[in-house]
Amino acid sequence: MSEVSLVYEGKVVHAGIFDFKSVYQFLYDWFTQYQYAVIEQKYSEKVKPEGKELEIRWLCLRKISDYFRFQIKLVIRITQMTSVEVVISGVKTKRNKGQIETKFISFLERDYESKWESNPISKFFRGIYDKYIIKSRIEAYEDQLSTEVDEVIAQIKSYLALEGRR
Repeated sequence: MSEVSLVYEGKVVHAGIFDFKSVYQFLYDWFTQYQYAVIEQKYSEKVKPEGKELEIRWLCLRKISDYFRFQIKLVIRITQMTSVEVVISGVKTKRNKGQIETKFISFLERDYESKWESNPISKFFRGIYDKYIIKSRIEAYEDQLSTEVDEVIAQIKSYLALEGRR
């Protein structure tokens, strides 16, 4: 069984006007640009009197080596989403209004193919390998993963802020 360690968590909350399809596409493009495989685990939509509620869960995986893999879990929750018309550059355009929350939880997964799990001796050596031999590499990958999550958080914040100001 692979070893999974939590590296970084962060979230962005935006209330106001946004374009849901563009936000969805923006996030998907960002993850695919960084060579993540995006697996949509859940997409639920509920229609309520105050507006739609959506919950989307993605599992984003990127193979780093035969031993390491990055895992980012993304949860998008939208509440009170309604359709509104806004004027952008003199043209009426449909947008969404409501509250959108994007939550990112990142993990560094070691031995994700369970190659070191064949017997207790190799499992013991994996512990020594992780703790003493590749400790600096693990820390470097954790730093890289948290930097990537910081970047996507900063980009989605600025994207939503720009959409809200139009």
